[in-house]
Amino acid sequence: MARSQRTSIHGQWGSRWAFILAATGSAVGLGNIWRFPYVVGESGGGAFVVLYLLFVLGVGVPVMMGEILLGRHGRQSPINTLSTLCREYGTQRAWVLLGWLGVLAGFIILSFYSVVAGWSLAYVPMTAGGAFLDAGADRVGELFAGLLDRPLELVLWHSVFMALCFAVVSRGVRSGLEKAVRFLMPALFLLLILLVGYGMGAGAFAEAMRYLFLPDLGELLAGGEAGSLGALMLGAVGQAFFTLSLGMGAIMVYGSYLSSRSSILQNSVIIAGADTAIALIAGLAVFPIVFAVGLEPDSGAGLVFITLSAGFGQMPAGALFGTLFFVLLSFAAWTSAISIMEPATAYLVENRGWSRRRAAAVVALAAWAMGILSALSLGGLLVALYVGWVLPRRVAEAELQLSHPMFSAWLTLIRWLVPLAIVLVFLNALGVF
Repeated sequence: MARSQRTSIHGQWGSRWAFILAATGSAVGLGNIWRFPYVVGESGGGAFVVLYLLFVLGVGVPVMMGEILLGRHGRQSPINTLSTLCREYGTQRAWVLLGWLGVLAGFIILSFYSVVAGWSLAYVPMTAGGAFLDAGADRVGELFAGLLDRPLELVLWHSVFMALCFAVVSRGVRSGLEKAVRFLMPALFLLLILLVGYGMGAGAFAEAMRYLFLPDLGELLAGGEAGSLGALMLGAVGQAFFTLSLGMGAIMVYGSYLSSRSSILQNSVIIAGADTAIALIAGLAVFPIVFAVGLEPDSGAGLVFITLSAGFGQMPAGALFGTLFFVLLSFAAWTSAISIMEPATAYLVENRGWSRRRAAAVVALAAWAMGILSALSLGGLLVALYVGWVLPRRVAEAELQLSHPMFSAWLTLIRWLVPLAIVLVFLNALGVF
């Protein structure tokens, strides 16, 4: 058959534009508003942007078309879609791992994504309350570090964000996902335009335009600040994949709810174009503020949470527009997170026969629990417990190649002192001591 006659048990988008909004919302997230500006800053500006645009068109769009194609043909979660297609067309069953890889990768990303989104939620009242007024980058850095040192607050905001995601995904395709993106995407775009307008009036807008859109050819060939052209290209490919939500099952599962009459090519180009435009507009919202107060654009992951916040603190009406920026960042994270949560939810509905509400609750709680490990930095404790008590001793001895006294000392430390120290630090952060 030329096209699949299957229908999804989860329903279908109400219109082609609902799908485009949802898929664009999936693509537009922290990758556009948080990651894109700081990666551009680290990579030398326009030189990176040129390569990024080329890879979105030459790599991102074809892969997106492939994901939508698979999703629409299978009409199931990514795992079940690949399983069905392997069975129908006699391909190797190992390809089902592609579906599992996307769902699991997305789930792991969601658990960390929610923590970072929690930072943006926490920054809304902080900015609105004037916490960053007249504060330099060092002072803002101290405030950010202080937030990270308050684990209960991090868990609170992480929990609020996961609850918001559950509220949308549990309601299904039409009543949840579609209704949410019909509100969130226009609101997100409006906030971006307001912030760009603010940058044009109060910031160094012309300098930001030159930085983003006037690449130095010599710098491009030299690889910009990335050090080599190869490194710059790899960074641009990685950003194209990250920002378009490719390889995580989100676009595939959204494609499974798409009408068979809708053009995959046209939709992919529109989605990639909208996502890229928003990333560039985000750059025009961020860099005018950074340049206006003489800050550096290459400050890495702290560009938004430290450098930009310091910039808003020194600008007229900075508290207002800084608050709008972090509302924008929270909205962008929300539209992406619900798409990442959808593949695992759909799989549980299909394979366990659960209600959507129950499936969404299980996924949200599991991601929430994993996110707590990230928020509280307990990964080191788990490593110590696994290596010290679970992993066979002979494996550690073979890998470490230590003398018997040295190995015994290490084993004692990893089993007893390290866990105790981490627990004490954690309890101190909670205010127990």
